[in-house]
Amino acid sequence: QVQLVESGGGLVQAGGSLRLSCAASGRTFSNYAMGWFRQAPGKEREFVAAVSWSGAGTVYADSVKGRFTISRDNAKNMVYLQMNSLKPEDTAAYYCAASSTLTVRVRLYYDWGQGTQVTVSS
Repeated sequence: QVQLVESGGGLVQAGGSLRLSCAASGRTFSNYAMGWFRQAPGKEREFVAAVSWSGAGTVYADSVKGRFTISRDNAKNMVYLQMNSLKPEDTAAYYCAASSTLTVRVRLYYDWGQGTQVTVSS
């Protein structure tokens, strides 16, 4: 099991930026692909971005492509989500999770963190 703790959320105006961090501990972090997801009130959890175990491969949801960047530092057991040009519709709780494969499928991720809230005001 990988323990995950997200941080970096907050309140930001539309057009602003935030950088989310996910700290991992437990099993060998570099064995896993890592993903970021978000969930707004009353909506299902949705895929945002994912990065392969090496960091060489990334995949993004169309809604964030060109605005968000996922990265990882295996030496520090960290995953990051740089969010630029934020929009009110990006408002949600953001979660990181681990997977054995680079995928957009929420059900293939496990060891979820507790989430960090991002609120974008118009």
